[in-house]
Parts: sequence; C-alpha cells; structure tokens
Amino acid sequence: MKPPKAILPLQTLSLVLGFAVWGILSSLIVFIKDGIPLTPGQLSLVTAVPVVLGSILRIPFGFWTNKYGARNMFLVSFLVLLIPVFYISRADSFIDLIIGGLFLGISGATFSVGVTSLPKYYPKEKHGLVNGIYGLGNLGSALSTFFAPVLAEQFGWRTTVQIYMIVLAVFILANFFLGDRKESKLDTSLKDQIKGVYKNEKLWLLCFFYFITFGAFVAFTVFLPNHLVNNFGISKVDAGLRAAGFITLATFMRTTGGWLGDKFNPFKILLFVFTGLTTGGVILAFSPGITIFTVGCLLIGLCAGIGNGTIFKLVPLYFAKQSGIANGLISALGGLGGFFPPLMLSSLFAITGHYAIGFMALSMVSLCSILLVIYMYWQDRMKLAEQIVNTTSQAVLVTNSKGIIQTINPAFTEITGYTVEESIGKTPGFLKSGKHETPFYDVMWKQLKEKHSWSGNIWNKKKNGNLYLQYLTINAIQNDVGETNYYVGVFSEVDPKEVQNASLKLDGNTKQK
Repeated sequence: MKPPKAILPLQTLSLVLGFAVWGILSSLIVFIKDGIPLTPGQLSLVTAVPVVLGSILRIPFGFWTNKYGARNMFLVSFLVLLIPVFYISRADSFIDLIIGGLFLGISGATFSVGVTSLPKYYPKEKHGLVNGIYGLGNLGSALSTFFAPVLAEQFGWRTTVQIYMIVLAVFILANFFLGDRKESKLDTSLKDQIKGVYKNEKLWLLCFFYFITFGAFVAFTVFLPNHLVNNFGISKVDAGLRAAGFITLATFMRTTGGWLGDKFNPFKILLFVFTGLTTGGVILAFSPGITIFTVGCLLIGLCAGIGNGTIFKLVPLYFAKQSGIANGLISALGGLGGFFPPLMLSSLFAITGHYAIGFMALSMVSLCSILLVIYMYWQDRMKLAEQIVNTTSQAVLVTNSKGIIQTINPAFTEITGYTVEESIGKTPGFLKSGKHETPFYDVMWKQLKEKHSWSGNIWNKKKNGNLYLQYLTINAIQNDVGETNYYVGVFSEVDPKEVQNASLKLDGNTKQK
C-alpha cells in the first residue's frame, strides 16, 4: 500500500499533541501546587496517575487501530480528551486532579495508534526509521514542559490548560479531513490475537526492555521538573527548560535508534543502550551537584531514546500478524514503567532522605537487561542455524565425541527412512551396508583424528533394506582447547552409475596424458 503523503506527518503531529496533553500535570505541577495544597506523596501521585490509563489503554488502542483505522482513533481520542482537559482547568482539589489526570491518560494511549498503523504502508526494511520518525511525537512532552511554564507565568495555569483545548480542536479537524479513510483493516478478535502472542517469550522480554527504556523516559519526564526545583533550588522556568532538554534528546535519539535498528543488529544496539543506562544510574546515585546530575540525565535520555526506537524495530519482525496487540502490550508495559519510579523515589526519599537507592535500582535492572539481551541474541542465532540445517536438502546428523547421534534433520529421514526417535542415541553403525571392510572405517577415523575431516563415497542401508551410495563429509567440531566435542556428517544420495561414469572419464583422460 502506497502511503498518502500526509499520513506520516499527520500521525506524528497527532502524537506530538497526545504527549503534550499527557504531560499537562507534570509540566504545570509547580504552579498547580501553589493554588491547590498537595503533600509530597499527593504531588507524586497526581503527576503519575495519567500514566496508568495511558498505559492500560494502549493494549485495546492497538487492537482498535487495526479494526477501525488510525484516522478514527485519533479523531475520537481528541474529542473525548476535551472533557478531562476542561475538568482539570476547573480543578480545586487533589481529588479533582486525580480524576482529571486519570482520564488524561487517553492521550498517552494514542502512541499505539501510529506504531500499529504506519508499518502497513512501508516495507519491513523501513519500519525502524518510520517508527522512529513517529516517535518524534514524544516531543510533545518537551513542548509542554518548555512552553506551559512560560504561558503559566503570563496567564496562569488554568488558562494555559484551556489553551490545549484549542489545539485539540484543530487536530480533530485535521484528522477528519486529512486522515486516511481507506486504511486497510484487520478484523481479528482480540482473544485470537492474544492467543497468538502470549506464550511467546520474546514478547515478554521486549515488554521488559521497553518497561525500562520508555519507563525511564516517562519517569524522568514526570519526575525532573519538581525534583530540580526542590533539590537544586533553580527556578520553575529553568527546571522546565532542563526537563525539556532531556525530553528533546531522548525523542530525537528514538529516531536514531530506529534507523540504527534498520542498519545493524538490533540486539547489539540494545547492549549499548542498557550498558549506558547502567552507567547513568550509577552517576545519578552518586552525583554531588547539578553538573554531574545533568550528565547522568543526558546519558539516560540518550540511551533510553535509542532503546525506544530499536525495540519497535523488532516488533514487526516477530509479530507481523499480531502487530496491534503486540504493540499495545509492549507500549502498555513501557508506560507503566514510568508510573512506579516517581512513587518509589518519593517513598525512598521519605525513608532515607536521598534518592541514591532508587537510581541504583535503575542501574541494577539495566544490568539484568544486558544479560537478557545476550540470551535473546544467541537464541536468535541458534534458531537461524537450526532453520538452515532443517531446510537444507542435504542430510545432516550430529554425534558426540563417542559417536552417539545427538540430532538429525528432516532430509536425513527422507533419505534413510529413519525418524528422529529411531536415530538419536544410536551410533551411525546401524546404517552400515556391509559392503565395506573394517580397514575402510579405520582409515576414515584415522583421517578424522589427524585432519579433523573426511569426505568420500560410502555405501549405507536404508530402513527398508535397500542399499544406496552417498557422498559423505564429516567434520570434527572442536572446543577452545582443541578437544573434539562433536562430529557433523553431511551427505546426499548419489547415483552409482554417475560415479562409475565419472571414474571412467577420469581414467580415460589420465591415459591420454
């Protein structure tokens, strides 16, 4: 499907608005708390609550996007968002902020719309870049964090919140007139899509990785403005600018991460990402002043952004037919990853008087992620090797150093007639035809021990009793200290007449010389 020219910029700008609305409370909380008294615990809860519904709704939003299309999803979402935005502008209590903030989470759920819709329009080799460009919508958080405090200084925070309603109205019209009415739909039940993915361990590992990378992005977006004001004594506007810088860096790195995922092995990129997050957590835990704290934040922003883009490069590779529910689950877990850290940091600060333990927790979880990425990387390589062996037309058998068969491929069964159950645990001797004397096999094993390989024609017997000629190559597989652990035999059936004719031809050429 050739994408309409407006589709990528329209959906990206719609996500910009979604994230801008999602960040209303966190970007204005330093002003709101001046008019509505809030305890430190209530303050953390108010800024974290929008993340809850925004995360949970990402699962059905991905499914609904496949069913109803991105145009309708953005259109309806922005219409509904007019209500909580207006409600927050009239809030007078902690409860009002909680209620309004909860439904404000609808704006965060719009992330699932584009990551489900846009891959339909582009080939797989561009999915990383396209999702990375769409991920620039995270800039909405930066725009809120940057402009909302400036507008609040001039007009007050309530008027600033109402300005968002005007922008929502503009994008309701934009999606109505410019959205793709002909987007391809996928009408598969939610239950069937969940059945297709929930047992796949790759889904849950990707969920965990996104829980860390996007969770770090959301958590710092929510946490930084108030933390910078309270702990470093800087002005509200300055805190907003610094938080906006973090968001901007992470957002642009998301596009870079998607591009890198297209060009290189995504697992190697994730190793860099989680190594950086591990280091960043340690720096924040031991930062004595705002300069080193800034370095740690920027490192986390850089790595979290790259990780966010790279992870969504992997989703279409593994879940092409269940992209809606997979995108929804992964992005939902990522959103929830931003809900708990601010609450945890506030609780730890109340108990210990500092945030070091919380930042070290980020470092330790990232370190665990490095091990899981290595596991996925090698599992992927092993699966590729297994697919190559199972799909090759040549028969393959693997024995241990004692000659006991460990595995065979389908071509082995096709040629010999022996199944996996009938072959594993035996020596290849059960295939012997009886046409070769003991010295033949002695020479074979002597060459294997001296040169670690042997090849040649050999007669063997099929399960039905028929003798057949095969061309066999055996290679010894050695470990790092030069000890043979396995032998791999690769063979194909050959026609004895062709071998005889080739020998006669070779003899004739020799005599002529």
